[in-house]
Amino acid sequence: MSPRKTTWIAACAAILLLAAFCAHAGPDGKEPAPHFNARTMDGEKFNNDSIKGKVVLLEFWTTWCGYCLDEAPYVDRINRDYGNKGVLVLAVNVAESKKTVKKYLEIHPRSSRIVLTDDTNLAAMYEATVYPIYVVIGRDGNIAGTQRGAAGEETLRELLASADAELRSASNLR
Repeated sequence: MSPRKTTWIAACAAILLLAAFCAHAGPDGKEPAPHFNARTMDGEKFNNDSIKGKVVLLEFWTTWCGYCLDEAPYVDRINRDYGNKGVLVLAVNVAESKKTVKKYLEIHPRSSRIVLTDDTNLAAMYEATVYPIYVVIGRDGNIAGTQRGAAGEETLRELLASADAELRSASNLR
């Protein structure tokens, strides 16, 4: 075998070995949630420190999104069913005025906490450009799952359950 071919084979083997090592040494699939601040329309304030130990469901929505309207009752039911199990639901309206959202909520009331884009940096962080978008942050502060687009109540409950053993047990009882 020529020295050039031997060098080429050794280089390929080294690259494969390095790739295998990097794959093994890479992250464990848990990405920390970005640092955020949010204030609800009622004045409650939330940030990474205040949500520690909770499972957080972020719902990104708009008033003109038909799927968001369809799924709002599911999100509010999850808020009601899991609120006493350490779940915090923040419904983040994206890029609409407080006046527009208030008018919408008069017709379509919500029980979940409503956050406006002006009062948080969450929509930009999660690149909320299609709606609805759901993000679950686990009790450890890591992103546990995401769902882009409407998927129904059962899928949302499964997304939450994937974040936490206590919620898996609760969803099995449902």
